[in-house]
Amino acid sequence: MRLRITEPTAIVVDREVAAIRAEDATGSFGILNGHADFLTALDISVVSWRETDGRAGYCAVRNGILTVSGGKEVEIATREAHVGDDLDELETVVLRGYRERGDAERSGRTAATRLRMRAIRRMVEALQGGPAEIGL
Repeated sequence: MRLRITEPTAIVVDREVAAIRAEDATGSFGILNGHADFLTALDISVVSWRETDGRAGYCAVRNGILTVSGGKEVEIATREAHVGDDLDELETVVLRGYRERGDAERSGRTAATRLRMRAIRRMVEALQGGPAEIGL
């Protein structure tokens, strides 16, 4: 079965594999050759696979979409991926970095939303003839 992991600008993994393990919001799952067509959203996690010669492979992904097509093609589209041989390093260092960046992005979006809401309130007050303070 073919495994392809892509980022927006690069193909990170493109190889024949015997089995794949991934994780979505419902938990961990496995894919073998002949799997039914499937589509799911991945969490920040490590995708693992077994090469056709029995060697293990690992790739940390920062969310993504996994599709299985025709029981032979597994494709993962993700924002960011890191291939590595050391599972412990991927789970601790890389996944921690993904989570920290995700938290920072969420905080930034929350702050921006608050600013927009404050500006909208001021505009509504001004349009209704209420007290309009200058400066946000």
